Amino acid sequence: MTRNLLITVYLILFTYFSFYAQNSHVEKKALGSKSKERELIQFSGVVVEGDSLKPAPFTNVIIKGQHRGTVCDYYGYFSFVAQTLDTIEFSAVGLKKGSYIIPDTLSGNKYSLIQVLRKDTIYLKETVIYPWPTKEQFKEAFLRLNIPDDDLARAKKNLAHEAMRERAEGMPMDASMNYKNAMQEQYSKLYYAGQYPPNNLLNPIAWAKFIQAWQNGDFKKKNNSDQE
Repeated sequence: MTRNLLITVYLILFTYFSFYAQNSHVEKKALGSKSKERELIQFSGVVVEGDSLKPAPFTNVIIKGQHRGTVCDYYGYFSFVAQTLDTIEFSAVGLKKGSYIIPDTLSGNKYSLIQVLRKDTIYLKETVIYPWPTKEQFKEAFLRLNIPDDDLARAKKNLAHEAMRERAEGMPMDASMNYKNAMQEQYSKLYYAGQYPPNNLLNPIAWAKFIQAWQNGDFKKKNNSDQE
């Protein structure tokens, strides 16, 4: 009886200590692996485009599930503190998303990476922009729209007598008119070569015509027509 009791107590103690030792070993292993996963490293790298290998500026670099990370600079470079076994997500406008898991077999506390992102074609829906906020205002503006003249109406306006006269008065001489003027001056010089040209200030006939035109009011009529 006593012997069976001792054997039973021995078996109970052996089972208890074995279970305790096994749990302690598992806990130590879990703590060791956990401490290894939580190892901090300086994670740096460059993000480039896959087709041209040009830097992908201002790419978002985020640790998945933690909402923590950084943004690349103009040259696609980034650097921040991360942990081993972290999943790093890369995203940029016009490029497909990428991800990378930091390995837990690193020998140092620094790790560098060159991440390649592929082009992503995004098709956006057509957007029509109107200068009016509502359809009612667009309808009102459309009804008040002053439709421009057609080609025939614009041609008639351009060929109006008053408009043509104003353009003719302000239009300078062209090449042919300058040529005729120069040739007329040259002809006058050759015609009166070797003698004095006539001076109408001493011409009695010219004075008579001037006085007659003055009495008839020709100069007054000319001034009134100019004012109109």
